[in-house]
Formats: sequence, structure tokens, C-alpha cells
Amino acid sequence: MTDEFTRHLTALARERHPQTSPVALQETAAYLSEQFINTGLDITTHQFMAWGQTYENVIGTKSAEHNADIPPLILAAHYDTVTGSPGADDNASALTVLLEVARRLRTTALARPVQFITFCLEEENLLGSRAYTAHLRESGQAVYGAIVLECVGYASDLEVSQRTPPGIPVTVPSVGNFLALIGNQTAAPLTAALSRAMAPAVPVVPLIVPGNGEQLPDTRRSDHTAFWEQGFAAVMVTDTANFRNPHYHRSTDTIDTLNLTFLAAVTDAVTNAVLALAAAPERP
Repeated sequence: MTDEFTRHLTALARERHPQTSPVALQETAAYLSEQFINTGLDITTHQFMAWGQTYENVIGTKSAEHNADIPPLILAAHYDTVTGSPGADDNASALTVLLEVARRLRTTALARPVQFITFCLEEENLLGSRAYTAHLRESGQAVYGAIVLECVGYASDLEVSQRTPPGIPVTVPSVGNFLALIGNQTAAPLTAALSRAMAPAVPVVPLIVPGNGEQLPDTRRSDHTAFWEQGFAAVMVTDTANFRNPHYHRSTDTIDTLNLTFLAAVTDAVTNAVLALAAAPERP
């Protein structure tokens, strides 16, 4: 498993910015499409305009066994970076987990479709996910829920390795070896279901924010916010980014700073969650 993680991380961890590294951004989209195809997923792209150019969200879908009309479960992560950062934790770690979960589910019968969505331009005010969720709302499409992976590969067992974001109303451990699950009231049932499914594999700290998190801006910093704004249930799964990782949005956000043991546990946890929410019951 570690070899597979390293292969994806090596392919993905480089600056992927629309202005300063557009070729790398396009090559990353092509890599994700190739991996989805290799996993047997049905590939589509959602194209949107930004700054007079076309960008795309890459989508791989695994259909349900019997009923394609059931609203899908979405597992999502963004594939762009800020300028000057290779983005190993932000967000190659999440893409690696997403690809590995898709591979693990290849032979699993599903009672609910699962869409694996990789969003572009998250770092540019969530442009990719906002375009996509607006499309869902305008076209009347339903969503069972979205699990949005955002920085999931950095962990530490040292005391005081974790800081608490301002205003957070729950107790946050001082050791940075857990995942935070951030939902709003609409996503409270989904957050609870994820907590139950993921906790056996990795410690989790769930948080339900009022409204769409407007009073806690640090809880809005990923593509889950685009789902919240359109009324869809969504939960951000995160290692808390800069509140733990000193390399966040820096040139030092490299593969060698990641904790692959933690990343493997995160993959187990997310796999458990997707199975709990979408897998068909085993036949007797």
C-alpha cells in the first residue's frame, strides 16, 4: 500500500497553479482521469469558465448495482495548489486517499452510486466546486452527501503539535494525530455517520457549525462550503492544515513531511465510511 501511496504522491506533488504552472495543472487532471479509467470508473468532466479560460472538474462514477436513480454519495478533493507550493499535504494527500478508496471499491457492489470528484481552482475562492454545485442546483440534481477531503496527510504524536482555531466550541486535542470532521446542521446526520464509521481506524473530532460557518471562517476553507451554500449535506475531513502543519501553503509542503502511516489509517477510515454509506448489503 505504501508503494501505491508513494507512486500517487510522486506524480501529484508539484506546483499546480492556473497562472504559474498551468501545464502541471492540466497534466494532473489527465493523471486523475487515467487513474479513474484504470479503476473502472465512468469518466466525465464538468467544465467551467474562469478568467476567460476553461477549467475542468474531473469526475469518476461507480454506479449502483440496481438503481442508478438513487442520489450519489460524493467523495471529493481539489487538485490545484497555491503558487510556490508542491502541495503534498494540500492536497496531494487527499487525492491519494481518494484514488486508493476508488481502487479498493472496484469489485464492491454498491446500493448507492459513488462519485469521485476532483475539483479545480479550490485555492481560487472555490471556483470549481461553486460552479459544480450551482450546476447541480440549477439542473435539479440531488446529492445524498459529500465527503470533502482537505489536507489529510500530516500528523504528529508530539504534545502541543496541534493548535485550536479561533472560536472553535469543542475541545481540540493538543496532539495532532486525529482528523477533524466539519459539518453544518444540514450535514449533522452525515457527520455522525462518518464519525461512527471512521473512528475505529483513526481518531476523529466532529464539529457541527451554525448556519454555513459564517461566524467560524476557518471552518469554511474548502469545497464543502460550496455544497453548504447550495443546501447540500457536506462534511470536510481534514488534518486541520495550518493549525497543525507548519508547511501549509509553503514550498516545504513536500512528500517527506507526510506521515504515511497516518495516511494509510485515513484511507482505511474513509473506505469504512464509504462502505457504510453506499455499499450493498452482502448476500447471505
